[in-house]
Amino acid sequence: MIVGGGPVGLTAAALLAHHGVSCLLLEADGTWCEGSRAICLSRRSQEILGWVGADRPMIAKGLPWVGGRSYFRDREVLHFEMPSEATERFAPMINIQQYYIEQYAHAAALGAAAGVGAGHGAGAVDVRWSTRACAVRAHSSGVDVDIQTHDGMTHCVHTDWLIACDGGRSTVREQMGLQLEGIQYEGRYVIVDIEQDTRRKVERLAWFDPPSNPGSTILMHRQPDNIWRIDYQVADHEDPVQAVKPDNVLPRVRAHLEMIGETAPWKPLWISIYNAKCLTLQGYRHGRVLFAGDAAHLVPIFGVRGLNSGLDDAGNLAWKLALVLQGHAGDALLDSYSSERVRATRENIAFGAKSTEFMAPPHEGFALMREAALRLALVVPSVRSLINPRQSSPVEYTDSPLNQSDHGDAFGGSARAGMPAPEAKLQMPQGQGHLTEFYGSAFVALYFSNHPRLPVSLRRVAEAAPPCAGFSGAGSLRLIRVATRGTTDARTVVDDLGQAWQRYDARESTLYLVRPDGYVMGRWRDAESADIDMALKRALRNGKP
Repeated sequence: MIVGGGPVGLTAAALLAHHGVSCLLLEADGTWCEGSRAICLSRRSQEILGWVGADRPMIAKGLPWVGGRSYFRDREVLHFEMPSEATERFAPMINIQQYYIEQYAHAAALGAAAGVGAGHGAGAVDVRWSTRACAVRAHSSGVDVDIQTHDGMTHCVHTDWLIACDGGRSTVREQMGLQLEGIQYEGRYVIVDIEQDTRRKVERLAWFDPPSNPGSTILMHRQPDNIWRIDYQVADHEDPVQAVKPDNVLPRVRAHLEMIGETAPWKPLWISIYNAKCLTLQGYRHGRVLFAGDAAHLVPIFGVRGLNSGLDDAGNLAWKLALVLQGHAGDALLDSYSSERVRATRENIAFGAKSTEFMAPPHEGFALMREAALRLALVVPSVRSLINPRQSSPVEYTDSPLNQSDHGDAFGGSARAGMPAPEAKLQMPQGQGHLTEFYGSAFVALYFSNHPRLPVSLRRVAEAAPPCAGFSGAGSLRLIRVATRGTTDARTVVDDLGQAWQRYDARESTLYLVRPDGYVMGRWRDAESADIDMALKRALRNGKP
């Protein structure tokens, strides 16, 4: 069972169905969310949604961007660009309203259940709108949940496992007697969606102490459907109830639009208020209850780590829970979900706190330092990196129990165990494609060789791998030979640009083992001597090295 039908819960449901697991999803609201809410999707999140086919409508609808600009009053102090190249599968970021993400994830969940774009044996997803979990009783063999439907009727449902994705005010967390720990900042931001026709370039825009709203900080993002998302800071003394009233919001929005030359007619669509929080549970597994997204952690919007970290939770958890439920892994594998994602949250919180303290200084001392940095950035380019918003990026799972050591083999580059497997553009049987298209379903063994015959030991491992419902290929391990020349076939791709060989620091007979969530699990210089069989057994049996 999944409690919470926001983007994280719906994505988790779609991923579980993709892996052959049926689930019941409860959502208290009657449909997808209102207002833009989370709007910036990272490249990693696009990849995760791509595992269930939700990337196609999202890319068609979303607005891609690679950088942004920051201004001190009316002068530019920063122009940043994120790493990007023309051969990549996804843009570094796309802007798209959260309700579209929920819609596409929901469609993917139902599509997987119907066998659309999924592996064999896809699971069924039963989404119950206007249905809330009102009591939770966890015990060693599962969880009993009291459910209240839209007509006020209440009944109890038993589930073997429960994933809590029910947001920052999580009922499941409250029922379990758990509390988020960390820091809550006092600074508040009003969030406004307006509709206005504009031809302005899609990029992140920020103003510190703008003439339109002196003393405030303003963020702007273009969204699909001619919608601007505007966030602006309100003074500490302002009443939050009064701050969101249109009579107080619209004059500030109008003044700023006029300042930047956006003079086309516009109308407000949605107004809300927000304050930054750096909070997390100490662990995301509590017996048979697993926490993900805002139910597990709350991070500031600055750097767009909230929704993106929640989708990474779903991507990390779904394949592990599927293996446990299907009897291919011990439930200790789920402890690695908690340890890996708690580590990721702590890194996100560290960066998010720095960004928050710059965007909304918590006291006068921070405000003075920020103004000094902004003034200096006007004349000293080297200072401008201090005000870079540090956009979301995948986290390394250092010390993960699933990581395999290099056994003394010398490797360079960043494709080490615990890191996201690097992208590369390749020639495939169906034409040009990308290496990340192989991730999201099975364990993947990347064998770098220009010799078409696979090593006997590697073929034996693939044949002996246990079948897992919903996983692509013949079983839970998919073998891909990466060659630099020759022709493609069902098991061979050609790295004609040399990207994969370079980014994986490959030589003839190099072997990589990649987890279903696209993270490197192990690497070996000589595929013949690789202990890939033992690596898989350790992961599937108990998640321990």
